[in-house]
Amino acid sequence: MGQFKPQKNVYAVIDLGSNSFHMLIAKSIAGGLQTIGRVKRKVRLAAGLDKDNVLSTEAMQRGWECLALFAERLQDIPKQNITIVATATLRLATNADVFKAQAEKILGHTINVISGELEARTIYKGVAHTSSCTGKQLVIDIGGASTEVVIGKGFEALHYKSLNMGCVTYLERYFKDCQLSEANFNAAIKAAHEVIDEIAPEYKQAGWQIASGASGTVQAIQEIMVAQHLDELLTLEKLNKIKEQSITFSTIAALDLPGLSEERRLVFVSGLAILIALFESLEIEKMGLAGGALREGVLYSMVPELHNNDIRKRTVDGFMDRYHVDQKQANRVSSLVIQLAEQVGESWPLVSENALPLLKAAAQLHEIGLLIEYKQYHKHTAYIIENTDMPGFSQSEHKVIAAVANAHRSDIQKGSFDVLGAHSTLTQYLVRLLRIAVILSMRRQDDVLPKIELSVEKDTLDLKFANNWLKEHPLMASELQQESKLQSKLGWKLIVN
Repeated sequence: MGQFKPQKNVYAVIDLGSNSFHMLIAKSIAGGLQTIGRVKRKVRLAAGLDKDNVLSTEAMQRGWECLALFAERLQDIPKQNITIVATATLRLATNADVFKAQAEKILGHTINVISGELEARTIYKGVAHTSSCTGKQLVIDIGGASTEVVIGKGFEALHYKSLNMGCVTYLERYFKDCQLSEANFNAAIKAAHEVIDEIAPEYKQAGWQIASGASGTVQAIQEIMVAQHLDELLTLEKLNKIKEQSITFSTIAALDLPGLSEERRLVFVSGLAILIALFESLEIEKMGLAGGALREGVLYSMVPELHNNDIRKRTVDGFMDRYHVDQKQANRVSSLVIQLAEQVGESWPLVSENALPLLKAAAQLHEIGLLIEYKQYHKHTAYIIENTDMPGFSQSEHKVIAAVANAHRSDIQKGSFDVLGAHSTLTQYLVRLLRIAVILSMRRQDDVLPKIELSVEKDTLDLKFANNWLKEHPLMASELQQESKLQSKLGWKLIVN
């Protein structure tokens, strides 16, 4: 057998968390990162800490067994492309060096036990690289033995703290014998309040525009809310409702909420109690799910060409590259549709709803499905967008872009926007504009377009062309007339002059 050749553009990050050990493997291609492997094992290392912070042999054994599995996969990756970090439990354990020595022997690599502050800053970096927030962002990550709370702007963490509370340690402490009751919940929430209240004044004074949760707890709550047909933003009211639903089960073993996965169940209630305290103490109004966290932060630090550029642009360029999009046409349609959007911007809330970047992305990506076939290419486009990670766009923005791409040509089903909830009307505005821009760019030439005026009166769009331009372009005129009929079927009015 030949010798393995490590692949230079493959990177691995291992994160020895207090609840789970994770391995993330990614390949750097087309100016972005593509995940090619994820392995996660519940080790619950923090459950092995006694009151004097001595880590039990059983917990260490569980950790070593997991790392023996990871070690096999690391053989094919260049040593300099591998980073291994350990967090709260190994910061706390008085005998951490015993665990570390054996673990390093198994992996053939050094393990960095990182400080709480560095962990918080790195988590923020992972979120900043996978989401797009223009102002200040509050990021919260509830781990097994510590919770990181960060406010940052752009790629820089401004306020960062690692708090001594986590879903594994609180499970052992406040939900003894896995009993569920109002009293247990309230004891956990009260204890968390005492920890958070020390940092609350500084954080509330600093302020933020958007809050994101980067932990399994937030993801689990979101999955429960989706199963109950609620939108994906967390609010204190929704958290308290889920707490009430949880208390109706007397033990964690019996806990059975729609949407709650088996592997999250054990540490779900302790994580929920910590999150409720965070919402109350910091007065958080609503929170979404972050795209990345600690592992992604470490990964982006390792790949030099990904430092601090425009994430949304990187995402869209990666798509266009991968699906061999005609860049000139994509830019032609996107600059035309933005011009149209600016003309109706007084009447439609496209700017205030931050919709222009979504419209631009949908316009640049509308033809990626052509790589599959022409007839249904808009559906292929939507399918590809829907099922591909889009760093820089939130979950709801991602859905809007896919919906706009899906409806940018041919027939539209009346109820197809209902699933977008609060974003339904906005998405319909974007679809109407993109459909017009695609028709007007059908010749795929820059110099064939006249001066166009688009105005809107309530929901009626009025499209005016200079001189006799429509007479001289009968195909375009006929396409626009057909479009007017299609839009009127949905109760949208389009007048072409």
